[in-house]
Amino acid sequence: MINPQLKAYIETEILPRYTHFDKAHQLDHIGTVIAQSAALADMLEAQGTAVDRDMVYTIAAYHDLGIVNGRDNHHIDSGKILMADPMLPRFFSPEQLLIMKEAVEDHRASAKSAPRSLYGRIVAEADRQIDPRTIVVRTVQYGLEHYPQLDKAGHLARAKAHLAEKYGKGGYLKLWFAESENARKLAELRRMMADTEAMDSLLEEIWKEEMPGQAGHDE
Repeated sequence: MINPQLKAYIETEILPRYTHFDKAHQLDHIGTVIAQSAALADMLEAQGTAVDRDMVYTIAAYHDLGIVNGRDNHHIDSGKILMADPMLPRFFSPEQLLIMKEAVEDHRASAKSAPRSLYGRIVAEADRQIDPRTIVVRTVQYGLEHYPQLDKAGHLARAKAHLAEKYGKGGYLKLWFAESENARKLAELRRMMADTEAMDSLLEEIWKEEMPGQAGHDE
């Protein structure tokens, strides 16, 4: 369903770039976003909405390339990288490229406004990857990488606070398709977060995996 020449280019020249990024933005993440984008396209087409599969695939593949310059503005940098790629005009019109650039820019969970197009909503939703345990793992990993001064108690408290701020009711994460698998998993994550004992146990388990030499005490 994807133009084979486009797919071959992205697989050989674009996807390998992710092998140099942080744990949360490796090839497994991009593969999941590509797969979830395709699943959302399936759902939309079943509902009668036409979707360009080449655009969906390319947006998913390019959406985090800006990580090469750091996380803060990676969504903007990813859009610039997409627009600067000399190969893409062989496959897309200028109008399509602009939609794709905006979709990449709009994918970030902390964005203040809704995505500007259906394609932006697709990649934003696909990027959420709401697997409850994976989300908690990555939250702890991010803290370890960016807040080395914290001790164990500080890391686990920071993880809880972030989870509540982003995924709790009223949190800044937004979903764009009520029928999606993400919506079901977000409800599951919120139930997990509400069970304090279960959440503490999971965080302790993840801490032991990430910091095996300090499983029983603070850093």
